[in-house]
This record gives sequence, C-alpha cells and structure tokens, in this order.
Amino acid sequence: MKKVVIIGSGPAGLTAAIYVARANLEPLVYEGEQPGGQLMITTDVENYPGFEKGVMGPQLMQTMRQQAERFGAEMRQENVLEVDFSGRPFKLKATNSAEEAEAVIVASGASARLLGLEAEKKLMGYGVSACATCDGAFFRDRKVLIVGGGDSAMEEAIFLTKFASQVTIVHRRDQLRASKFMQNRIFKNPKIDVLWDSVIVDIKDPEKKKVEAAVIKNVKTEEVGDVPCDGIFMAIGHDPNTKIFKGRLEMDTKGYLVTQNGTHTSVEGVFAAGDVQDHVYRQAITAAGSGCMAAIDAERWLEAQEG
Repeated sequence: MKKVVIIGSGPAGLTAAIYVARANLEPLVYEGEQPGGQLMITTDVENYPGFEKGVMGPQLMQTMRQQAERFGAEMRQENVLEVDFSGRPFKLKATNSAEEAEAVIVASGASARLLGLEAEKKLMGYGVSACATCDGAFFRDRKVLIVGGGDSAMEEAIFLTKFASQVTIVHRRDQLRASKFMQNRIFKNPKIDVLWDSVIVDIKDPEKKKVEAAVIKNVKTEEVGDVPCDGIFMAIGHDPNTKIFKGRLEMDTKGYLVTQNGTHTSVEGVFAAGDVQDHVYRQAITAAGSGCMAAIDAERWLEAQEG
C-alpha cells in the first residue's frame, strides 16, 4: 500500500510530489496520458519565477519531473479510471494497475475548451492560446482575435489591449452573454471590436508554424472570408478533469472540487490542488503553490493518524 498517491502531473501534481517525496513518503504519481499537463502545449513561459529569460513549457515540466524523481517519487504514465473513497485505505484503478493509498492528492487539472480544428491543434503555442494572462505579452503591437462571449472572455479581451494594437471578439451570436457592466467596458474600448454571428472554421497557416489569418464564417449569411491576425485566444471556458470523482467528492456547479481548510476535500485524507479546484487564477505558479499546500496538508494528516 502506498502512503500517498498523486493523480496528475502538471505543476500542482509535481510540486506535491517533490514535497511528499522529500518527506520520505515515497509518492506514486499517476501522470495521465499527457504528462506535464497544459504546459506541455505551451512554448515560452516568461512569468514563472526563477527563469530570467523564460523557459519552454515542456522543459519546465521535465525539470520538475526529474526533481520529484530525484527524491524518490514513482511515475506511472497511466490514467486513473476509478476511485473508491468510501473507506480507507482508498482504492484506485488505473489503466494497467490498481493501488491502495492512505492519502490521495487530486491534481488532475482542467482542460480548456477548444474549437476542435486540426489547425488549432497544430498551432497551439504558436499563435493559438487558451490563456491571455499567460501569453498576451507575446502579442505586443499585434492584431489578435478572441473567441467567446462571457465575462471571462471580456476580461481577457480587455487584458489583451495592454499589449495588442487591436483585439477582435469573434462571437457566434448577435449579442454577448457577458454582464452589462463588462459589455459597457468592451464597447467603450477603442481597441476592441466585435465580429457578430461569426465562427472560426479554419486557421492559417499551420505549415508556417504561425498564425496569419482566421477563416471566418458568418452563421447567418454563410459568407466565408479571411481575417488577418497574429494570434487567436480561446476563451470559451474550461472543464475540470473531475469525471471520475462525481458522487465521491464534493464539487461546485461547474464540476470543480470544493476545498476547505487549505486543500482538504469533502473526504478526509483526500486533498485537491491546482486547476482541478481553482477556476479563478489558473496559473502555473498558483497551481504549484497549491500543490505544496496539499503535500503539507497530507503529510500533517498522515502524522495525525499515526499519532
């Protein structure tokens, strides 16, 4: 039986692994099919402390992984398929293995909703982004598009005006879902305009590894045309990776895990860190910070059980 099992290998999971391993608790990390989380599809990361000239997302995650392994963390590139938190020890069933654990840290993250285009996949990190806060500074004096119609999309659009010369919101309807207050801020901003009744059907140019234009279709007229731009930001929401925890851990209405007293979930001995429980900040550094918190909470909880 494992002392601690960590589900997820993004900044939250790997930071938790470093702390748990250094406490001699020999954690097992289920990395999932995409080890490293969302940073694996990010190119330059310039806002993670300690890297004066920035660092590539995959390199940052590889360094964290090696650091956790150095202290004794075990990595398995498997998905956790089922969990049983009804009694201790907790039971976990993964792709190729099954384990029991005294404590579990859930750091399975969240996935940005995307349009599902092939070009979008190929250009992610090369002009296509799902995080304006992370990547906006790369588009200084450039023209960018942002897809979405809610408050978070409006906030990201306003944030992007700090850098971009022009921000165009692409929205499939003829009115925004955002609050009136946010809409007023958008309409008053001279750098922002809106393409109504429009959807992106393709992005140019994956062959050149850069964004040159969005192919946009008007849903009412069926008219299709190119809109030149240097970057495209997806702001149509995130989905927490919590499907296997439904009915087992308390969640909010959007499916994010609810934590209290730090990183404690509704089940004693199960902790949650990173984007799986944070729909506000969603940054690598905040995820890493909560991973540290979850590790310390788990270590102290285990000590209390033994005491």
